[in-house]
Amino acid sequence: MKTPGTVRSGALTGAGSPPAPIDALLDLIYPRECPLTGAAPDDDSGFRHLSAAAVAGLPLVTPPCCRVCGAPFFGVLDGPQDCPHCRDLSPEFEDGRTVMLAREGGRTLVHEFKYHGGRHLAGDLARLATLAPGYLERLEGAVLVPVPLHADKLRRRGYNQSALLARALARLAKGARVEELLVRVSDMPSQTRLDREARRANAKNAFAIRVGAPINPAFKHVVVDDVFTTGATLNACCAELRRSGIPRLSVATLAHG
Repeated sequence: MKTPGTVRSGALTGAGSPPAPIDALLDLIYPRECPLTGAAPDDDSGFRHLSAAAVAGLPLVTPPCCRVCGAPFFGVLDGPQDCPHCRDLSPEFEDGRTVMLAREGGRTLVHEFKYHGGRHLAGDLARLATLAPGYLERLEGAVLVPVPLHADKLRRRGYNQSALLARALARLAKGARVEELLVRVSDMPSQTRLDREARRANAKNAFAIRVGAPINPAFKHVVVDDVFTTGATLNACCAELRRSGIPRLSVATLAHG
């Protein structure tokens, strides 16, 4: 019998290091005020923009969780567990993990990062993965492939949050590196208010391998995105990578829900 799945509050780990000159410059552009509590982070916490109280209150995911999407299982588990989030997905990838649930503080952080110019949060959001057991270990030695934005949306937003997250994770996971192997060939409308079937139709044929992309089937590839909702976008990306000859595919997200 397995132990119940849990979503635990965060606890700070690791010590901070003296700020580099570039960090001092960034502090002038992005004042070190926590987006959740308004408090200044402790210099020795390892986080530059998240306060101890904010991290402690986040809905971090711990095992047991769904092998496919990373959602936690609640209650006592005895035997195989059917996950309602990805039951009908037919995944093109082997497994997936997520750091936290996209609710309460987790949802606020995702929105700040994605929609409100919060690119400076990427390092702290990746560091939260150190609090999710086994998350970074799954990225070690892997090629991290960020979900791409369409060129028009990238111009409007100014950055791809998934690419920023992938690069920050690669700095923490031993031997990991980022390769932007995919391009988005259609400017999909927002999927926020679409149901499961509409999301799948929206994502179908939306991605292609970048011309000249360095495809190496010998490496495990992990597709990185900010949120796992239905998995339609991640699955479409993995299907395209699998067609290019990559056999070992996983997904990693910041939040689920």
